[in-house]
Amino acid sequence: MLTYTLKRLLQGVVTVWFIATVTFFAMHALPGNPLESEKGMSETIRANLDKKFGLDKPEYVQYFTYMFNMVKGDFGLSFKHENRSVNSIIRERFPVSAILGILAIVFAGLGGVLWGALTAIYRNRWPDILIIILVIVGISVPSFVFASVGQLGLVFLNRFFGTTVLPVAGWGEISHMLTPALILGLGTMAFLTRLMRSSMLEIVNADFIRTARSKGVPPTQVFAKHQLRNAVLPVVTVLGPSIAGITTGGFVVENIFGIPGLGQYFVLAVQQSDYGVIMGTTVFYGAFLVFMVILVDLLYAWIDPRVRLE
Repeated sequence: MLTYTLKRLLQGVVTVWFIATVTFFAMHALPGNPLESEKGMSETIRANLDKKFGLDKPEYVQYFTYMFNMVKGDFGLSFKHENRSVNSIIRERFPVSAILGILAIVFAGLGGVLWGALTAIYRNRWPDILIIILVIVGISVPSFVFASVGQLGLVFLNRFFGTTVLPVAGWGEISHMLTPALILGLGTMAFLTRLMRSSMLEIVNADFIRTARSKGVPPTQVFAKHQLRNAVLPVVTVLGPSIAGITTGGFVVENIFGIPGLGQYFVLAVQQSDYGVIMGTTVFYGAFLVFMVILVDLLYAWIDPRVRLE
């Protein structure tokens, strides 16, 4: 177990290094300079800023400097936000995105397991058919479309009741989180529903299920203890990447609902060619994704004692 853990951690470090390297050279391959968009800037000021951000040095020197600082946990400075480090932006904004992502993954996980189990129980009957149609819609339609439709629906809902049932945008209370979290988790919920359904149908006629039934085990106990517990394992496998995917995939949803998360800064950084914020957030989210995948791999053996990590 220890050998496997160290091996996975080493693979994770290599993956993060690759992400950082590709991101660095991709940013520097873009034409122009991130400071060129600044209007009314004299050559002296531009030269001083180039020196401040290290843009006057050869590219390989910038790369090694950036990698060395990244190892120390320093993602550098923002090119557009005066005297603001990327670390402070991540520290300030990521908790908002994390709260939204956690709530979304709760909706997605509970909904995926519930609807997937329901479709397996009512296979080829109207609940199964209806849920499968909704699953196809949830997988096919992008989250920003659901976000726009959801906002429009909230406007009509609030107008119908003559009061604010749920806020259309903003942040600060639990009511602000519900709609964007549900919309953010819809795609993952649909995917987990389909995965849970397939897993349930695979084990419904397994030998240990038939044995439990022949011993007179109550149907509810067979379902909860044997079917559900074994069928949920594939869902747990993809849960780690799904958490990271939901958290990083909330950029557009955050902007639509006016949520002050990290996505707001990332989208703005792309528009302004803020290399520091783009590279810092990309590497941060890449490391977060790698960490979640490793964590799920290690937890898998704890959930299913039959699994032996080697």
